[in-house]
Amino acid sequence: MTTPTPLPHGTAARDARTSTRVDVAIAGIRLLEAPVARRAGAGPSDDGHVLLDGVGAAIPLNPRSPYSVRGGRLLLDGADTGMGVEAVARPRFYDLTTSEGVPYEKIARLHSADVLATTVVQTCSRYDEDTRCRFCAIEESLRSEATIAVKTPAMLAEVARAAVELDGVRQMVMTTGTSTGRDRGATHLARCVRAVREAVPDLPIQVQIEPPGDLASLQELYDAGARSIGIHVESLDDAARLRWMPGKGSVPMSEYRAAWAEAVRIFGWNQVSTYILVGLGEDPDELVAGCEELIAMGVYPVVVPYRPLAGTLAKEVDDVPAPPREVVYDVTSRVAAALAKAGMSGADQSAGCAACGACSALGAAQGATQRSCATGVPA
Repeated sequence: MTTPTPLPHGTAARDARTSTRVDVAIAGIRLLEAPVARRAGAGPSDDGHVLLDGVGAAIPLNPRSPYSVRGGRLLLDGADTGMGVEAVARPRFYDLTTSEGVPYEKIARLHSADVLATTVVQTCSRYDEDTRCRFCAIEESLRSEATIAVKTPAMLAEVARAAVELDGVRQMVMTTGTSTGRDRGATHLARCVRAVREAVPDLPIQVQIEPPGDLASLQELYDAGARSIGIHVESLDDAARLRWMPGKGSVPMSEYRAAWAEAVRIFGWNQVSTYILVGLGEDPDELVAGCEELIAMGVYPVVVPYRPLAGTLAKEVDDVPAPPREVVYDVTSRVAAALAKAGMSGADQSAGCAACGACSALGAAQGATQRSCATGVPA
């Protein structure tokens, strides 16, 4: 792999760290050891979890990347970038098993340095080749026996308590494969949330789900104890949605908008988020405009570059490359500016992807925007 080409004139000078954060999200790092890593799953995977200058980041492990690590420093073609790198240590709760002999690691995983994450149902009704999301590998980790199909409320409560007590976990994320029922998996999610909150009352929880057919399910999730929610659309462009997500893309955008609006009413402003993947063929200007509309609704758009992941149709069949870093940087910077203008920060969410920030460069870009505003330099 060659050294990344420079960003447009003046951009990197304004914030080299944001530029580097975008670069490594796409190019990855030649990291010899990452005790906390993922290999396929429902979300960004094939990554290692590290601290970049003390901030959690999920970074692809790429032996051909121009980025490497030596002496706790991030190097680009051997030159020090000025950023420190520290691998997230293997959590102690990974060494435990339930009384039935199920390893805790197969029930929930550590994300970044202090986030507990789980897919409560590891199968998806849309996983047939004709309907599955082409960037998703939710059932591949099940086939490799890295996890189990269904996590019970009791299992999750047991693991959550241990993760908090042994490893200082500070938030939890629960997602699910989509069921065939009208609730699309919300009922089981609510049972799991309730059990964890009973075991660890102070642990903030985010749930992630498709828009349920009955929006009353959103209230059920809140009443169970979830305090933030992700309703992930991935793309706001109907053509891209049907091309990349034949099953999920058949859910009308009107259902997403209704679910976002109801979720904001129930969970509150800036406690609702949605994933937006850069690189699915959507026009960047239209993507940013769509994110601005979401922000106006009180929904935080978690902007993340598409990455070709093992086990996905996009990689194994289509061979779609990651988007150009210049496009990712441009979109991320503009969405970060819109978030800053609205006073919306991922750190203010109770739990979840926006609060964690490991898979997106938005946090770094928002920091750059705030610094620019403070010094009077245009962002």
